Amino acid sequence: MTGESAYDPLRPARRPGGKPDRAPTYRVLVHKAFHSHYNELVSRVGEQQAKQFWDHVAHQPGKPDPIAQTTILKGKAGKPRGSGWSRTVHYEVSSSARIDYQYHDEYTTTAEGDPHRAVAILTINYGSH
Repeated sequence: MTGESAYDPLRPARRPGGKPDRAPTYRVLVHKAFHSHYNELVSRVGEQQAKQFWDHVAHQPGKPDPIAQTTILKGKAGKPRGSGWSRTVHYEVSSSARIDYQYHDEYTTTAEGDPHRAVAILTINYGSH
């Protein structure tokens, strides 16, 4: 995820429920290990909460969500994945669904690539606390 490797495990994460009303500020990406979990989001938490999560990370990933609880993780769990990445944000989609993500304001997949804003969904957990 540092953009220094030819291998990039991040895949696009489409907005649940279809195209957004406005263009996203950040590209929403999900780690390939959690892509199938991401595809279950609507069936697990409902379309409204899934859309709320996507809209939040696509536009203001560094700010607290006005409805859902977000926490910046401390210690090793919160450590940025590389240069330019934020600390890990823990987002509670519902009482039984949590998503950890980091965001980057100038992410590139290659050294000569164009920088863009991106959010990387790192983990999705559907278990209880």
